[in-house]
Amino acid sequence: MDTAHERISCREKIGYSLGDLGGNMAFQMMMIYQLKFYTDVFGLEGALAGTVLFLAPLLTAFVDPLVGIITDRTRTRWGMYRPWVLWTALPFCLFYVLAFYNPGIESKALVALYATISYVLLLSVYSFNNTPYSSLGGVITGDTKERTSITSIRFVASTVAQFIVQGLTLPLVDHFGQGNAQRGWTMTVVLFGLVAVACFVVTFLSTRERISPPPQQQSDIREDVATTFGNKAWRTMFTLTLLLFITLAMFGSSVNYYFQNYLDTASLSAFLNDVGFHATTANAYSFGFSLFNTLNAVVQLLGVLLLSGYLSERLGKKTTYLVCLSLTTVLTALHFVPSPHDVATIYALGMLKSLAYAPTVPLMWVMVADVADYVEYQSRRRATGFCFSGIVFALKMGLGLGGALTGMLLSAFGYIPGDVAAQPASAVVGIRLAVSLVPALLFGLATLTIAFYPITTTVNKQMQHDLDERRNAIAD
Repeated sequence: MDTAHERISCREKIGYSLGDLGGNMAFQMMMIYQLKFYTDVFGLEGALAGTVLFLAPLLTAFVDPLVGIITDRTRTRWGMYRPWVLWTALPFCLFYVLAFYNPGIESKALVALYATISYVLLLSVYSFNNTPYSSLGGVITGDTKERTSITSIRFVASTVAQFIVQGLTLPLVDHFGQGNAQRGWTMTVVLFGLVAVACFVVTFLSTRERISPPPQQQSDIREDVATTFGNKAWRTMFTLTLLLFITLAMFGSSVNYYFQNYLDTASLSAFLNDVGFHATTANAYSFGFSLFNTLNAVVQLLGVLLLSGYLSERLGKKTTYLVCLSLTTVLTALHFVPSPHDVATIYALGMLKSLAYAPTVPLMWVMVADVADYVEYQSRRRATGFCFSGIVFALKMGLGLGGALTGMLLSAFGYIPGDVAAQPASAVVGIRLAVSLVPALLFGLATLTIAFYPITTTVNKQMQHDLDERRNAIAD
């Protein structure tokens, strides 16, 4: 039986997708709230907080290739990648909590050191969890349509995590904290961490690996490095991922400051009341920011469900990416235009941006899985874990650089941590740039990058046909 093209049950697809829900319980928090937590809870100056976010991925750079090498050589009765999702579940929860816990240190230097160490631990365990998880998606099936279906369902789950984290974090912090911000953050992150553990266990129990390296392949780390790094498709996806996550981290972290420091509180409160929500000037920021994130998550979910498969089937993955990322670039830049009173316009731009970007969300990881096939197709060597590990490193580095650039931009324009009333006009300009023109420029560079991706629809069909023939010949 050709197990590489076996039809995958809905149960297994949903089970696999929950792993991404679990991972995004931490990733969304890192992308949206890590910088804000460091500046306004830890009290770190923006440039110092940005330095922490920049240094941590650099200090864990060796972890990602190590994870790829180890997981590609893991042999258990559960498979190569699947067991790691289970083994890392509890450490993931522990280090996630530590990264958002303030031990009460007074010295800013020691606070920065604690923040760096705890963030390094979180990023390290994230690599040991997410690289095998992503690699698992590349070996469940070799069928292109099934792979797209699996990844689309995966990103429905990630959008649910986005909805939970971006929409509920601030209300939960207020609920659990009752005026004590640190207690509120700790309890909220503990809750999210336990949800993540449950998701990882379900993923382990419900999935199965069906694609293995060619049986004649000898273990050779240097060959794995050479064939992966030397592949044009892999280099394109590495660059694309780096640029995308710098951009997403910049927008995600700066829009928080944008709501708190740029929008007119009375206008935001009036808008919320006009659309049927009871809001006051006291809770307008937390309520309005949560609603903004919730609406964007819902729109993105609809975009993933309704547009991603439809567009990729008709236009191909590469063309879909080019078109959608171009629209996203324009809509991101437009966030610089509205005045502090144009609240409805800001919400509309956010939802349009989410809709434009939505079709690309599941396609990225489908394309990385295609790259693992492409490396095997060209070199007759398969190193799925190593291939995905480099992309996860680009994701983490992008996350760190995006947060660092935002923090440094805030400092350069004079942002004062935790003091909304005292913000100079220059700081507000910096916030507006960080949420619009600067990430738009990076989105534009990402759009240019995808033009160099060599795996077109025609190439992919020929590649899958030839790989099937090779595997069937070995099986016979």
